[in-house]
Amino acid sequence: MGSQPVQGLPFLPGSSSRDPTKTAFHRSQTLSFKNGFAFKQLPTMGIGRERLHVNQLSQAELDELSNKRPTLTYGQPKQAPPSDFIPAHVAFDKKVLKFNGYFQEDVPISTEEHFRVRQVGIYYYLEDDTMSVMEPIVENSGIPQGKFIKRQRLPKNDRGDHYHWKDLNRGINITIYGKTFRIADCDPFTQTFLESQGIELNPPETMVFDPYTELRKMPLRMYVTPSNFDQLKQFLAFDKKVLRFYAIWDDTVNMFGESRRFIIHYYLADDTVEVRECHERNDGRDPFPVLIRRQRLPKITVEKKDSFPTCVLEISDQEVLEWFTAKDFAVGKSTTLLGRSFFIYDCDEFTRHFYRDKFGIDNFQPVDVKKLPPEDVKQVIPPYNGYGFLEDSLQNCFSLIPKPPKKNILKLLQNDRKVLRYKVTLESPNPEDRKRCFVLSYCLATDMISIHEPPVRNSGVIAGKYLGKTKVPKPGSYPDNPVYYEPADFTIGATVEVFGHRFVITDADIYVLNYMESNPGSFPEAVLQSMRNHFAPRQAATEAVQRLDPSEPEQRELDLAVAQTQEHLQRHNYLLDSDMQAAFLQQDQEGLGLLNKADFLDLCDRFKVPVDDPLFQKLISLCSHGENQIKYPSFLRAFQC
Repeated sequence: MGSQPVQGLPFLPGSSSRDPTKTAFHRSQTLSFKNGFAFKQLPTMGIGRERLHVNQLSQAELDELSNKRPTLTYGQPKQAPPSDFIPAHVAFDKKVLKFNGYFQEDVPISTEEHFRVRQVGIYYYLEDDTMSVMEPIVENSGIPQGKFIKRQRLPKNDRGDHYHWKDLNRGINITIYGKTFRIADCDPFTQTFLESQGIELNPPETMVFDPYTELRKMPLRMYVTPSNFDQLKQFLAFDKKVLRFYAIWDDTVNMFGESRRFIIHYYLADDTVEVRECHERNDGRDPFPVLIRRQRLPKITVEKKDSFPTCVLEISDQEVLEWFTAKDFAVGKSTTLLGRSFFIYDCDEFTRHFYRDKFGIDNFQPVDVKKLPPEDVKQVIPPYNGYGFLEDSLQNCFSLIPKPPKKNILKLLQNDRKVLRYKVTLESPNPEDRKRCFVLSYCLATDMISIHEPPVRNSGVIAGKYLGKTKVPKPGSYPDNPVYYEPADFTIGATVEVFGHRFVITDADIYVLNYMESNPGSFPEAVLQSMRNHFAPRQAATEAVQRLDPSEPEQRELDLAVAQTQEHLQRHNYLLDSDMQAAFLQQDQEGLGLLNKADFLDLCDRFKVPVDDPLFQKLISLCSHGENQIKYPSFLRAFQC
């Protein structure tokens, strides 16, 4: 059995004993935490975890002892009943805190005041924590005053908090809806209430007044300067007497400026000046005759500073050193009125008499201000730039928006679909190009030339359009005034130069000869005669064909085939050599109009006639006479227009 400690022995040296069963010797805690709050608790265990045998009271017993009073002779005292609940709107009814304050606002459009101080009264209603701002009415202030901010709960910040009476004090700034108010003082009730609630008030401040309002309260100083000049005498002497001058304002030196005539009236009764504009008929101006209303005009003014607000204030007598008088106006001189220079070129008869009697001036020679008409400037047409036709480029010089050049409608109607066709060869040092044949077409309606190259089998050259319809100028003509080719310039053997390429005319259509004979006045006699000599062999062959008398059905079928062949040749711009009929006549030595089929085919191959075409084969079959002979005059009809 373990040893038990001896109880009741004093703790003296030599008499102490140690209990080996004790392992903990710390003191119990008297401070604990619950829900994050510290609270005091009485210990129940001593050192070494020994239980303390102490009469510990509970919290309820402790509270009862603390609240228990000693019993009196007549028993327990009666406690007063708790007071009734009084709501705020009853307790603080008609109790309002008043603060006196002001705010400052800028005045950017006035020259007399830069800012304005406006006094306000700030009211705080304790019953519902609302506030209002009232501005006292100032007489003749020109500002709508009275209720500045209606009664409401005013926001204090962006988090949704509202102003409370604890936030108000003297000598502080509060911001309400973007305006900053300075609280200078409060009434006695407000001071008593805030001090009763433990708020230390700042010392009161002096109310700031508006400087401009205080300035207006000062009495105006009146200045009366005696005058030696009798204005009444001047008015009675010169009433309805006006000097009239005729002037001109020349503004042609500026862009869009012009010369305008004016009449200057000088009223002798009060030395005022009026400027009226002389309107002309259909001048395009508004019918306002008065340019400068009747007023006294300053001649010499004092030197104004750059800060002088000329756009707001008018010039007074203090800024003028000298005014315009009658001696400042004279014929033949310029006068500057309000920054605009007027040249006086004449006056009326009354003005002449006045200046003669008053100033002794007799020189009133009027000045001629009529401008001479401007000299006609010759319109210089710029040189042709080579784009488009000359007529089209010329229209750009006549108007801003060019219009198409006018065409000769009568010429277009008379020569509609009239085309002169010529066979030409290219004059070139290359032997292969000299063999190429072209068809030159001249349109009589538009005087345009086009060149087409007929297709030649196995020639190695892509046939087709060589030159589109255009006017071709003659070599040596000026680009500004070119001379174009005309039908009279095209003769057999003539050379036509087309934009650097030279073509030689070797043959022509029979229609060319017919057109020349129907219009002999448009062609020289030499040109007409040369064309007749060229078509003489062809006409002889035609007459030989006409001597033949075929049967009627065969003739109709042959005429149809000839017409189809001619249409085919015209559609493909196919123009044969002019020596074709002469060669056929030379081969027919007997003059019978018949050729051997072999000789006929050799001649066709010589003149590059497409005998393989079905249309030509049909024509050859209709022109056959027997098995081996061909009636070539009927065949040659297909190559005549």
